[in-house]
Amino acid sequence: MAEFFLELKNVSKSFPGVKALDNVTLKVRPGTVHALMGENGAGKSTLMKCLFGIYKMDAGEIFIDGEKVSIDNPDEAMKKGIAMVHQELQPVLPRSVAENMYLGRFPTKNYGPLKVIDHKKMYEDTKHWLKEVGMEFDPKTPLSDLSIGQMQSIEIAKAVSHDAKVIIFDEPTSSLSEKEVDVLFRIMNDLRDRGVAMIYISHKMDEIKKISDDITIMRDGTYVGTWPADEMTTDDIIARMVGRELTNIYPERENTPGEIILECKNLSSIHDHSFQDCSFHIRKGEIVGFGGLVGAQRTELMEAIFGIRHIRSGEIFIHGNKVVTNAPRKAMNAGIGLITEDRRGNGILGCLSIKDNTGISVYDEYLKAGMMLDHPKINKTVDESIKKLSIKTPNMNEAIANLSGGNQQKVIIARWLANNPDILIMDEPTRGIDVGAKHEIYEIMVKLAQQGKAIIMISSEMAELLGMSDRIYVMCNGHIRGEITDPAEMTQEKVMSYATMF
Repeated sequence: MAEFFLELKNVSKSFPGVKALDNVTLKVRPGTVHALMGENGAGKSTLMKCLFGIYKMDAGEIFIDGEKVSIDNPDEAMKKGIAMVHQELQPVLPRSVAENMYLGRFPTKNYGPLKVIDHKKMYEDTKHWLKEVGMEFDPKTPLSDLSIGQMQSIEIAKAVSHDAKVIIFDEPTSSLSEKEVDVLFRIMNDLRDRGVAMIYISHKMDEIKKISDDITIMRDGTYVGTWPADEMTTDDIIARMVGRELTNIYPERENTPGEIILECKNLSSIHDHSFQDCSFHIRKGEIVGFGGLVGAQRTELMEAIFGIRHIRSGEIFIHGNKVVTNAPRKAMNAGIGLITEDRRGNGILGCLSIKDNTGISVYDEYLKAGMMLDHPKINKTVDESIKKLSIKTPNMNEAIANLSGGNQQKVIIARWLANNPDILIMDEPTRGIDVGAKHEIYEIMVKLAQQGKAIIMISSEMAELLGMSDRIYVMCNGHIRGEITDPAEMTQEKVMSYATMF
């Protein structure tokens, strides 16, 4: 076997107006976890999509076990022993876990002169692979019944089921709980022991240091270098990623909370298994964090406040006045904005431009004669948002689908900033975003709080929750179990004590 099981040499790829990859090299040893790191827009996912056959390289070569290969589509990649767990899930929600696992490769059996799907074998094989990764779901369960984190686990089991020699993990833990991350790392260690080569893309430094053998860093579509993981400190990694030192990821907060702007009293879902009897408040100019484990119903509570889900009982007050927000338009008119957790599923409008994705929340305010869009004013608003959030794009007419995940998230934030809400709900606002872009998002949050905006932040990253919150509410099993107001008590232990209070 060659020293490097997988080699990508001098890979280049351009899109209209953007050179995404410029002469990039990557060498991965068998039986290792190779971290691929860089800021959003550095070209990590683009490089992996070239390897997996989603994109066609403009130039470059791919070698597997010393042999040059050509990969023109994902089917060829899988036949050559390469599997990929994508950052953005594309599940078929109405279908079962098993059907999603074997989509495009259903096992068949003969039924007279016909070949039909062998459902029994499919369910048995799915059960085996789910058990292999420690996720024992019922194979017949509709995928729509699972959380995003559980869907991610299904994707991991699917990759393992291919018996691949190379597995690409693109932000696999962005939606997983700590327990699920531990399961993933156990699986990865087992795969490493079997000689599988793994490429691991993540922005979470603690994970990189915990699981990686080697680290390759990219910046602005170019190759920076490769180092043994045990020789790199977190500061070394950040400095090479961003090309500068980042001394403190969490900016100093100089906001002064004022009067109560939003108060929720005894909110309960129409579903008994969802949020129940939840009361909380948030003040003007305050950042309030919501912590809890996967399934705590934090997202469901916030979606109900925004009118996406139904409330059986309870009251919502804004500026002391009772409001009914049983539809998103009513919530927006009341001054509420919502940045959703699932960026691809219900955040971006993938077929539209950056301009349309940013301006859609304010198009009705930029009408001439009540019927024609005032494009010069819209262009000015969108251009200001692109500059303020440092969105990497050649122009505002670029399709949002061509941007990296982090830049897509910035566009969504720009959409709501254009709408100027008094209350901004941010559900996992830095999910899948690199450390440099995170700092920029945090600075925006602090500035908004200084301007008197009230921010509700749901976060599964403990450091983020503790580092950015003025107060913290912690949920467990649909109930608010505790409120932490004293900075001295804002510790991981305190949050977890409430998060596990059944």
